[in-house]
Parts: sequence; structure tokens; C-alpha cells
Amino acid sequence: MKKILLVAQRELLSTLATKGFLFGVLLTPLIMGVMIVLLPILMNNEAPKIEGELAVIDPTGEVVDGVRSYLSLEAIADRRDRSRKRILEATPESLRALSSIRGGPPDAVVESALGERPKIRVVALSESADLELEKQQLTVGTAQDGGRLAIAVVHANAVRKGGGEGGDTVTYGTYDLYVREKLDDRIEDELSDALRESIRDARVRASGLEPETIAALTQVRSARSITVTSEGENVTNEVLNLLIPAGFMMLLLMSVMTSGQNMMTNTIEEKSTRVVEVLLSAVSPMELMTGKILGQMCVGFIVLAIYAGMGAAAMFSFAVLGLLDLGLFFFLILFFLVAYPCIAALMGAIGAAVNDIREAQALMTPVMLMIMIPWILWLPITRDPNSTLATILSFIPPLNSFVMLLRMTSTDPPPLWQVWASLAVGAAGVYVALWFAAKVFRIGLLMHGKPPNLRTLVRWVRMA
Repeated sequence: MKKILLVAQRELLSTLATKGFLFGVLLTPLIMGVMIVLLPILMNNEAPKIEGELAVIDPTGEVVDGVRSYLSLEAIADRRDRSRKRILEATPESLRALSSIRGGPPDAVVESALGERPKIRVVALSESADLELEKQQLTVGTAQDGGRLAIAVVHANAVRKGGGEGGDTVTYGTYDLYVREKLDDRIEDELSDALRESIRDARVRASGLEPETIAALTQVRSARSITVTSEGENVTNEVLNLLIPAGFMMLLLMSVMTSGQNMMTNTIEEKSTRVVEVLLSAVSPMELMTGKILGQMCVGFIVLAIYAGMGAAAMFSFAVLGLLDLGLFFFLILFFLVAYPCIAALMGAIGAAVNDIREAQALMTPVMLMIMIPWILWLPITRDPNSTLATILSFIPPLNSFVMLLRMTSTDPPPLWQVWASLAVGAAGVYVALWFAAKVFRIGLLMHGKPPNLRTLVRWVRMA
């Protein structure tokens, strides 16, 4: 046992000291943390000050007044005020406090993000105006000097059917919008909204109805979905219902694959440099493999702790940690203890069987495809966690750890007996994987030359 622990200690320290681990595992969370802080600052890109002219060619004579009303300063201010209220209502209290610390009162932060109100003059052009000549004004000056921003050409049948070319009595027409180069996309959206809203209102009035009545009849305010549980009621969060299962599976996958690949690459490196021959003079192949697995398991725990801690801190900062059952972290550790030895044993066997990393690709492909199955089936499993497919995959090592975590973090978790049964099946799978890997490890470490295929590996297992 002492030799196994010494090998594990060497494996752990040699992995932690590598630049690849420091930059790939430790630096990545640091970069993500910095981006979380800097991204809102970088994205706080206010819309540029806009003051210019929208020219409208309206053969119907019923649209331009609506566009002028929609783009008035009062109407824009009213829409901004409603948007600000909706944003603030949807913002958690903790995030409001954070925005107050960083950028002042939440109202001011939202107002800054929305940008300064544009001042747009709406000018009606004659139906007989030369469009090509009018377009030339779009190439003069800039969007900030009060010049022409865009030209809107309303189709003759935009309000009433049959007014367009060919007398089309089936469909309504629309409009064409010509904008100057590099016009801010938010301003272009504002112009398009004005035209669509005005044409729609004109059509309603032409039908003998009132736009306000139609809006009241067709508008239904969105309501919050409430999830009722035995512990009480919570606001349903559809985004978290999808992301939490994926997050737990990614935590498990990241920790298992990082440490498993380290196991394989270290074994290949030691074999190619003949270091393994020195090690085998002091320890047995089984002690060497066991020590390597234990050492890389500690590496996996470190990766798991770093990223799980980051995820929990992010959920806590956004006041949504209460939506998560903290007992899931306990099962995350248990499933890691089941999934990692199985994957690490297979990775170690591959590393012992080949001479360099290129030869390992062919043998790694089936393992990688098998591990990616739960990720490919993430949505079907999450939406129907108790389906026949999800239940069967929950008892097939090494898929069972990933699939069961998906099921447990879904909105309809499986019965507890299935969880423990899956852990038991996973433990049996670990035993089989370790048995297979030990036999390959014993023969493959000292073998050089042509890389083996699957048939050769099976023959080695029979020989050992």
C-alpha cells in the first residue's frame, strides 16, 4: 500500500506542476471570473447620438402620420420607460444591488444601456419623387449631423389589397427600407418597428376597427409559471431547468476527462522515455496502475471542486441557489468516484498499449463516442427522465453516471432505489474495467513496435 501511495503522490505532484494543468485548469476559471466582471462593462455600448431624417414615400397617405407619431420623442420615451420597468421587474434583488454598487442606481444603469433617445424627423416625400435621386442623400454626411438616415417606400397595396402592381387582391404589400451605410442596427430596428406598427394600424382602421380595441383583444400579458412541490411553491425557471442538468453532467465530464487524459498521456510519456522500466523495477504493474489512478483521481477532485465552486458561487450571486437541491453535490461526488476509475482504467490501458499519442487516437475513439452519448441525448433524457431509454442507459457503465446525474437534476428525478442501484452497477463496471486494464497494463508497458488493435488487446487479456 505504501508503494501505491508513493506512486499516487508522484502522479499528483507531477500533474499539478505542469504548465498545461496550470493554464488549462487554474487559469481558465480566472479568465472566466475576469470576463464576468469585464463583460458587462464592455457590453455597455450606448447607442450613438442620432439626429436625422427619415424620408417616407407613402402612396396610400395613411402610414406616414403613424410613423411620425411612433418616432416622436414622447412615444420613444414612453416605450423606453416600459422597457426599463420590465427589465427591473425581471432582475433579482441581488443583481439590482450589484448593479447599484458598480454603476449607480439600477434605473440609471438600465437607462445607460438603452442609450440616448434618437431625434428623428419624419418627412413625407411625393409619390412621384425620384427615388434614385433621393437615395444619393444617404451618402452625404454622417448619422450624427442631422442628415438623412433612411428612406422608406410604402407599397401601394400595403394598407388595402388590390392597390399594388397587377391588382393583387389576395395579399397585402409591405415596404422597402433604404438606410445609410453603417447606421446603428438599433436605430434601424426602431425605424422598421415604426413602419410595421403604422402599416398594421392603418390596415385595422381601413377595416373599420379601432387599433386600441384590436390590441386589447389580442394582447395577453405573460404570467409567471409557479412550480408546486411538497416543500412549497417556487417560480418556475425554464432556463435553469435545462441548464442545471447540463451543468452537472459537464462538471462530471470535465473532471473525468481531464484526469483520465492526464493518466493516458503520462503513461505514454513514461513508456516512450523508458521511465516506466525504472518504475517497474521498484513496483509491480498493478501497484503502478493503482497509484496512477489514485493520483489522477485527486487531480479530478481538484478540477471538480474548482468548477463546482464557481457554479455554486454564480448561482448564489444571482439568488437562484435555492432552486437547486444541494444534496446533488453529494451524489456528484459519488458518481465521480464511480465514473472516473472506469474511464481512467481504460485510458491507462490505452496509454500502456501504444507508443505515442498519435497511435492512441484510434483506440480512444470508441471510448470518446461512448462518453458523448449522454451529451448527445441530453435534451431527450432531461425532458423525459423516466423513459425506457433513460432508464436502460442508467444501468450501462460507464454511461450510467452521466445519465443518472441528468435524470436526478431534471424536473422529474428517478426513485432513490434506482440511484443506488446505478451506483452498484457502476461499481461492478469499475471492477471489470480495472481487471481488463490491469491485464493490458501488465503486458503493454514493456511492448514496443506496431500499435495493437482491439483483437490484440483481447489476446493480451487472455495471456495475462
